[in-house]
Amino acid sequence: MKKIFIVLSLCLLLGYYGYAQSPSFQTYVNPIIPGDHPDPTLTKIGGYFYTSGSSFNPTPKIYRSTDMVHWEVISQPVSASWSEYGDSAGAGIWGGHMVLYNGIYWHFFGKGPGPGGTMYFVTANQPEGPWSSPTEIQVPDSMTDLGVDNSIFIDDETGKWYLLTKYWQVNNHIVELGMDGQPTGVVLDLTWLNADTTYGWAEGPVMWKCKDYYYYSFAEHLYGRQYVMRSDTLTDDESDWTVVASSSNMFTGSPGTFNRPNHISPVVMLDDSTSWTIAHSYYAGTSWYAQGRQGLLCQLTYDAEDFPSIQYPPSSAVQAPALPSGGIPWMVPKSDFFDSTELKPEWSFLGYTPDSLHSLTDRPGWLRLSPRGTEENTVIQNDGEHSYSLIAKVDFEPESTSDEAGLWIINGPETHYAKVFSTVNSESENVLAFSFQDISYEVENTIGDTVWFKLLRDNHMISGFYSSDGLTWSQIGEPINALSLDREQTTFNDFTGSQQGLYVEGKRAFFDLYIYRDAYTKIDARYPANRFGVSAASNYLSDIQNDDWALYAGVEFGGNAEYPKSPDSFAVVASSAASGGVVEVWLDSIDTGSKIAECSVSSTGDWETFEVFTTGVDSVSGRHDVYLKFTGDGTDPLLRLQWLKFLIEGDSLSSIEESSSSRIPRNYVLEQNYPNPFVLSTTIRFGVPNNNSFVSLKVYSLLGQEVAVLAEREFSRGMHSVTFDASRLANGIYIYIIKAKDPEFVVTKKMILIR
Repeated sequence: MKKIFIVLSLCLLLGYYGYAQSPSFQTYVNPIIPGDHPDPTLTKIGGYFYTSGSSFNPTPKIYRSTDMVHWEVISQPVSASWSEYGDSAGAGIWGGHMVLYNGIYWHFFGKGPGPGGTMYFVTANQPEGPWSSPTEIQVPDSMTDLGVDNSIFIDDETGKWYLLTKYWQVNNHIVELGMDGQPTGVVLDLTWLNADTTYGWAEGPVMWKCKDYYYYSFAEHLYGRQYVMRSDTLTDDESDWTVVASSSNMFTGSPGTFNRPNHISPVVMLDDSTSWTIAHSYYAGTSWYAQGRQGLLCQLTYDAEDFPSIQYPPSSAVQAPALPSGGIPWMVPKSDFFDSTELKPEWSFLGYTPDSLHSLTDRPGWLRLSPRGTEENTVIQNDGEHSYSLIAKVDFEPESTSDEAGLWIINGPETHYAKVFSTVNSESENVLAFSFQDISYEVENTIGDTVWFKLLRDNHMISGFYSSDGLTWSQIGEPINALSLDREQTTFNDFTGSQQGLYVEGKRAFFDLYIYRDAYTKIDARYPANRFGVSAASNYLSDIQNDDWALYAGVEFGGNAEYPKSPDSFAVVASSAASGGVVEVWLDSIDTGSKIAECSVSSTGDWETFEVFTTGVDSVSGRHDVYLKFTGDGTDPLLRLQWLKFLIEGDSLSSIEESSSSRIPRNYVLEQNYPNPFVLSTTIRFGVPNNNSFVSLKVYSLLGQEVAVLAEREFSRGMHSVTFDASRLANGIYIYIIKAKDPEFVVTKKMILIR
């Protein structure tokens, strides 16, 4: 059935796009902009689309796209050095909408905390800036305030433009603006809309015009339902507006990964008459709540009565807009070798930060960061993915326990930090440390002032490493379960999602590079940024069939003076109970990009036996989106995929072999489950020394009740892994026991399930 669906879909897509279009861009899976992107706006100007929104304490960004799926940061309309910026979690910049009016680019935003605060605008001659200093918008005499969570509507028919405002719970207004961006005094009063709180806060108002109607849409609150009303006249007369029923929601169908999308942007219509909007939503459940409100692209349709609706974003691939890709990569954090004279717009500061506290010219090729007095200083990017590696090279001379410099991941309330760094311990020894909350590991710094650091995220487990050369890495302590970093810590996580980046505290430091998703560190196959056909199981990529594909975005290969690596080969850890298949490795797009490798995966005997498969790779350098295209015979699944990794000449496969069956143990082995503690599922690995060995692996409660049978059959020799799905079980301690004969072998271990 799946294969029939794929064939039909591809036929439709080829007819829709033309044969030159890469399959990489024919479909997409949300989020298109991972990480925290609340209150999104959307504007089409020429062949480009622009979006921004609330950033709160981090510096705001403007994103640009040609296809509404692939986005790049082009500018920061508000400088962190603006004296009015402030510095507190949940405050900062609320909302943000860029438009082109009268030949000038305008960016309107509010300064919180909201829903009070003050509205401002900045202007520029081009979207890339430079942007002017903020100008405060005056409040019309008929209004109490303008609020902050607002947007702009330009009526192309009349040439007039309006600020749509929301101030507290009962103050919706449409404010006419003059050529100078200030209110003219003409105000349409919509306070009747929410006088009895029927529609909650009626916040985040946006407007668009279509089918001879003005559409006015608003959200119940930051994760509630999305409502819409319409009128054939732009007026504040309640009788002229048709409002949906209070129980209605613009989002229809079955909720998926994102079950509470709202705060939609203004809707844009394309040349093919399809209409699109961007919404925000937390992930369903709480495990990744703290990563913030993800940016979702949604198609909007009109019914027979011209009322719009939006399908809930599904968890599978959907058809993309009929637009050119434009060569923009998938939006993930970007590597940086600090080879420019100005900081690239992908980086934000955290709160008010004078320009004097950073420099790319003091030491060319290095970023200098200085602390903000007694507070840390940091450059950050949105932390939106669930598996990646971060690398930084740091030159730092700590003198006290308050001096730190390194890599970190920080939550929105700025209360939880996972970090690897250089410092001085309480015994006045120079050390390299890895910590999260009250868990801390350290090793003596025998390298000196210049050290390489790596943070490795594997779902909620985070590990810290150090190196003297960026080639050979040593781990600091053990992996730490940072679940509380990724969950909610305060109400709505103080509105801001988690961030990742570089930081200093106590004294200045220099940073030579920042790498996101190192090509030479294991890449977990379960977490593609975009995909077609495949799905993710608890510890591998599954349902892989012919012509399916998966994207791993922003892979950094180096190949420059700062990171002089070059891949010699490509390796995957895979299993197959069938005849296997071929893993094609493409850079930047499938078919229209560069194919640099083909790795054949043969049968491993069963689905649970994973082995390492390698192949040579063409020369490659720089940062690329890596697509894996899967090919093979038949209509059944071809293989399962755990990891992928690029290897340099002479590199060892040891880090991959730890997850494969290529290591043959001399005796039976039962390893500690990983992660532990765990949330929903965990992986248990065991070793078998001989072929055709019967193994029983079961899980019990502390009362001795059998709760799961994970294995009870013959296995081939080698290392094997099974997954324990505990999603239906209660919190607590569980026992898992392995039994084998020839020779007799029984081992018991404990594991902890948490929620």
